[in-house]
Amino acid sequence: MTFLSQWRLVLLVGPALLLVAYLVVQRSRRRSIVRFTSVDLLSSVAPRRPGWQRHIPAAALLAAVTLLVVGFAQPARILRSPRQRATVMLTLDVSGSMVASDVSPTRLGAAKQAARAFASALPPGVQLGLVAFSSSASVLVSPTTDRSTVLGAIDGLQADGGTATGDALELALKAIQAVPPGADGKPAPAAIVLMSDGTPTIGHGDQSPTQAVNAATGAAKQDGVKISTIAFGTQAGAIQIQGRAVGVPSDPAAMAQIASDTGGKTFTAQTASELKSVYGQIGRAVGYDVHRHEITAWFTGFGLAMAMLAGLAALVWTERLL
Repeated sequence: MTFLSQWRLVLLVGPALLLVAYLVVQRSRRRSIVRFTSVDLLSSVAPRRPGWQRHIPAAALLAAVTLLVVGFAQPARILRSPRQRATVMLTLDVSGSMVASDVSPTRLGAAKQAARAFASALPPGVQLGLVAFSSSASVLVSPTTDRSTVLGAIDGLQADGGTATGDALELALKAIQAVPPGADGKPAPAAIVLMSDGTPTIGHGDQSPTQAVNAATGAAKQDGVKISTIAFGTQAGAIQIQGRAVGVPSDPAAMAQIASDTGGKTFTAQTASELKSVYGQIGRAVGYDVHRHEITAWFTGFGLAMAMLAGLAALVWTERLL
């Protein structure tokens, strides 16, 4: 549950102060009776007063005020509905560094398992495509609702070469642009999910690796396509090249910049379980529409009911409304 006017919850200090004041008054009243009255005489001549029941009106009134304050803050339920039209391009790094075993069984092995789970969990109406990149990038699967095609392509991924991140993002964006618009003439919502374990190392034409990435992210931002990024692996990652260990640390800063430039979200994952969790979060974000359903009436109704209960209890046990 969330609140559309959360600042109004500060008014809850009101019923809290009323409760404190009620307890102070009750304690003071009890002390006064004991101090100035003969207890034996009082018990013999005074009418019997209700015990704990006399506190019910006050408790009900405090509950009513609390519920009405919560209702005043406009509480709302968060509801998610599967998207019937959306496009997601899964863009996976399969460079040589993905054979590092700092993530079990290897970075690529863990990435393939998580990508399969991600593809299977997306709502059926979401079109999913796959781009793989190392020294170059290629669209392995154009956006489709056929999950078996995507899963088969994921299974066939092999690691080798450098990291042409800019080319991969450019191809993913072109695949999204090729999706026909809907009946209303508007393109479907689209997003790119980029997973890479290292710094971009290959540019495009005369562009440096950084320039190629900047050009691709600029085009994505212009089209309103957000890129969610996952920096995968650890700083201790290493691979063997000609019998020598070469460090291949992850680069979360570069990935975070890509996400920031397009208004997307960035994540880090250093284990297979973390990667699976991240993919789950992204799947919920790109595969579902979020709606806020205001439930102010519920709290207002309960608050009014408690106020009426307070009045009824006062009449029954104190024979007064106030």
